[in-house]
Amino acid sequence: MANPLEQLKSTIPVTQVFDVDQRTGFMAPQPPISRLPGAWDAWESILDDAIEAKLQLGDKIGLTAAEATSSKHWRNRVRKMPLVSTRNLGQSAILLRRAHLVLAYILHFYVQSLPPTETVSIPQSISIPILHISKELDLPPVLTFSDTVLYNWDYRTSPESADETPDKNDIRTQTMFTALVDEEEFYLCSARIELRGVEVLELMRVTMDETFVGDAIAVQRIKDYLHTIANVIDELRVLLLDVKKRCDPDAYYNQVRPWFRGEDSSEKTRKWVFEGIEAYPELRVPPELSGPSAGQSSMVHVLDIFLGVDHQATSPGQPPFMSRMQSYMPKNHRLFLDHLKANPRPLRTFVMDANDDELLSAYNLAVMALKRFRDAHMIIAALYILGPSRRAARLVSQADSNIREEVTAKAPMKGTGGTDLVKFLKDTRTRTSETLIP
Repeated sequence: MANPLEQLKSTIPVTQVFDVDQRTGFMAPQPPISRLPGAWDAWESILDDAIEAKLQLGDKIGLTAAEATSSKHWRNRVRKMPLVSTRNLGQSAILLRRAHLVLAYILHFYVQSLPPTETVSIPQSISIPILHISKELDLPPVLTFSDTVLYNWDYRTSPESADETPDKNDIRTQTMFTALVDEEEFYLCSARIELRGVEVLELMRVTMDETFVGDAIAVQRIKDYLHTIANVIDELRVLLLDVKKRCDPDAYYNQVRPWFRGEDSSEKTRKWVFEGIEAYPELRVPPELSGPSAGQSSMVHVLDIFLGVDHQATSPGQPPFMSRMQSYMPKNHRLFLDHLKANPRPLRTFVMDANDDELLSAYNLAVMALKRFRDAHMIIAALYILGPSRRAARLVSQADSNIREEVTAKAPMKGTGGTDLVKFLKDTRTRTSETLIP
């Protein structure tokens, strides 16, 4: 049987197979549509209502009766919505992506606004459409990094030309749970990293070409490329740390981050029941449903694959976290990563075989830049998750028994991707350091 990637290549131009743009990389090449056509306005309208009503988290400390009632009324309206067909969305990636985004936001509004003791039973009006669309896109029925970042942006100022490369400082977010600048800045931090990282994709391509030439001139060019790649990765680190300028740690942790929780990233594990699925034998719910995570960024995976970082599984019988996160990426981006992994002459092997001290030094410089990027990720995790979680835990001594249960549920340091956050970040940093060639 022919390789699926080769089958695609034979019928579709390579740029469409991978869906990686020369100007925007993994992000949509143009601002995604901000609203579905009229046939699906029911979804857009109910999402608008949730945002305008400023729905609150069901486990919010100090949730008022009025806030709880507002959320309940909205959820009742979701239950009464008609089951809208997804058939006419057809094969349009643009419409399907917007539909997945809208339904995923509605889904998370619904689940996370529920009282923490209530069963998570998702109405057919949402469950069946998102399962159909997720099947078409080969994505899980949950909010992903591509929903919040890659296909969720627009220009602040319209460019003079549609072919103009987006200015990373002139973009905004289209859809959010809250009206907080902290939420938008969290998304835009990742978007800026994606846009700045586009240069690495081109440098990676030409480096791979040179490894097949392999002569002295090629080796010299690779050295230069690696120095530039190290500089770009250092710029990505600065962009990551810049999130501190407009995103408050406590606002993010308490008011934004909880909306992202998936079935397995919530400390209070509650099974998500997708109502009506039994009537559709072609539909299925994945065994895990994690929330959006930076681990779902194809750009970060590209750097690891290119430099040869090996994220081995730390739990017997389970795939590595980074491998699991690839199932949350757009299908074409997964194909791109598979294409890179299949490179018959990996860069790290080339460097080890070249017996060139300057090349080895340039390679290690790039790896160290990636290690510094992961150091910065640890800093951000401490600032935005560990610190706020401890402050929340300290409220226990001041709270009654009901609030104590809510605070304790938020205190464990679990990533939105469903993993032990501290252990994961330390492991990835260690794996990166181990990639250095002595």
